[in-house]
Amino acid sequence: MAKNDQIVVKIAAKEQLTEDVVGLTLVSLEDELLPAWDPGAHIELTLETCTDAAGKIDTENVMLRQYSLCSDNRDCSQWQVAVLREEGGRGGSLFIHNQLQAGDTLKVSQPRNHFPFKPRKKCLFIAGGIGITPMLPMIQQAEADGLDWRLVYLSRERSRMSCLDKLASYDQSRITLNGDKEDGYIDLPGLLASCDSETSVYSCGPKPLLDALEQQHAEQAGQSDSWSLDIERFAAGPVDSSGGAFDVVINSTGQRIRIPEGQSALTVLREAGIKIPTSCGDGVCGSCETGVLSGTPDHRDSILSEEERADNDYMMLCVSRAISPELILDL
Repeated sequence: MAKNDQIVVKIAAKEQLTEDVVGLTLVSLEDELLPAWDPGAHIELTLETCTDAAGKIDTENVMLRQYSLCSDNRDCSQWQVAVLREEGGRGGSLFIHNQLQAGDTLKVSQPRNHFPFKPRKKCLFIAGGIGITPMLPMIQQAEADGLDWRLVYLSRERSRMSCLDKLASYDQSRITLNGDKEDGYIDLPGLLASCDSETSVYSCGPKPLLDALEQQHAEQAGQSDSWSLDIERFAAGPVDSSGGAFDVVINSTGQRIRIPEGQSALTVLREAGIKIPTSCGDGVCGSCETGVLSGTPDHRDSILSEEERADNDYMMLCVSRAISPELILDL
């Protein structure tokens, strides 16, 4: 999961998918194929704002935002993302909705995948709102592989459901659309009661949905018919900054930096002049993912799997700390 170089793409099309969701189609500037990706992958958009009429970039306020790829991963001629307008957010979605236009160019990361699709024989996809986006390539893969799959698409109301056109070609008996306003709240325990040990549950959506799924999963853990759960979060819970001080050694220079108790490694390292990309600040997006060459991190992110945490090859500097007295980082 090492960081990759950015590439520059062009917005070939910008489409209003619903009242508060826009879709962007991105293509290569040179009409070349874009890098391949697997279902569950996202890209990071660099949103650069201008400070004057001459178009000078405000380098202090560049925004990094991550969006799941929701197009056909077999078609590398284009990438597609869908962006929900968040009036009370941090400004990235408003910039995309209000400022970006077809024909504009963007710097984007290579595809990264913290939500890989590794299903059992049966799949239950539970999408909440804009959380439908990473589900779409997974559904396409499940269909191609002949898996027994179902989708439950939840939203406050049906008019807010985006990307429905991408579901039109599938057997509609596999798909349940549930708008709270029209259909009432879904019976989640009843829905999960049909899952067994051959079922993989994949979900992306708002925190209450994912918290409820994790609770249901914990209650059936260890049972002979237990199902697996993989989720992707939009936002984490409260950030735990407790923990003792530790040292970080920058591998490229040998510089040793003390991370005091109660301060994040990301903040201290950036104050020391070390350039580290960041976006969410709460262990969800993966922008500050950094290689660990020595030492044992105290992982507090919402991204890495248990296997990846055990490997200790990477850590999210915004929230994670150290169990060992020292970490040598690939910086």
